[in-house]
Amino acid sequence: MPPARAAAVFRFRVALGVFWIGLVLSGVTAFPLLHELRLLVSILNLEHGGGGVVGSAFGEWIVRVKNGLEEAHLRQPWLAYGTDWLAFGHLMIALFFVGPWLQPIGSRGVLRTGVVACLLVIPTALVCGQVRGIPFGWRLIDCSFGIGGLPPLLYCLRQLDQIEAADSPRT
Repeated sequence: MPPARAAAVFRFRVALGVFWIGLVLSGVTAFPLLHELRLLVSILNLEHGGGGVVGSAFGEWIVRVKNGLEEAHLRQPWLAYGTDWLAFGHLMIALFFVGPWLQPIGSRGVLRTGVVACLLVIPTALVCGQVRGIPFGWRLIDCSFGIGGLPPLLYCLRQLDQIEAADSPRT
């Protein structure tokens, strides 16, 4: 393999690996939401008057979500099944990027689909979050997942151009 091609493939795989790890982590962390929120409230000491975010909209929102999840788990534990499927969805989407990591050539369609999905996170978070009463700042955090996914995928597309150029016969 020519050095330029090998370097482009390496950079492609590192960038795609960063994207893939983000998908997997966002999926895996959707399973234990209540435990994570209890831990966050404890670490920030939100219910006992400590921490710098007490009284802030962020702190109040975290406590509200934790309390809502506790109530739902107590009265309607089957509702957590929805976030189990959210987690599963993230993990399944991550699987679609294993093929491009293994074989970059021919993966342009998967990468472009990933770019579109990242872009669609933004209107989904803004519109659905508004409908569901999610604070605007939290919706921006949700948008950041889509925005954060764009750079590695766009970089992969650029590296794919370099890989293909290295593969094309020179005249």
